[in-house]
Amino acid sequence: MKILIINGPNLNLLGTREPDIYGSRTFESYLRELREMLDGDEVEYFQSNHEGDIIDALHRADCDGIVLNAGAYTHTSLAIADAIKAIQIPVIEVHISNVASREPIRHTSLIAPVCLGSIAGFGLTSYFLAAQAIIMNPDR
Repeated sequence: MKILIINGPNLNLLGTREPDIYGSRTFESYLRELREMLDGDEVEYFQSNHEGDIIDALHRADCDGIVLNAGAYTHTSLAIADAIKAIQIPVIEVHISNVASREPIRHTSLIAPVCLGSIAGFGLTSYFLAAQAIIMNPDR
């Protein structure tokens, strides 16, 4: 199974950005561990702070499923929601923090209605849970 992880804005700063919310681990160190845990499955990774780059990554994706942490674009980007709707690959929305317990603006996701599902609040483990959901639902 081939899984693409797409991280949006500011997620390149994991490990240093608001460690009380996002933890002190870099995504790169977690990605190595995730690949080991998903041994036998291919995991590709893309990160961008630019909305159009994320849309382009969705459009050109060649995989069995996408794990998407769109960051703040989750709450603002109808364009990313439209890109998800336009592709045939299942997408699972992921958030490191529990967005429902944060500021009210973060309570609404524009992408959730077009995703297979959403996972939030389990730290970096949210990515593993999303990958497992893709692996366990290959016909979606």
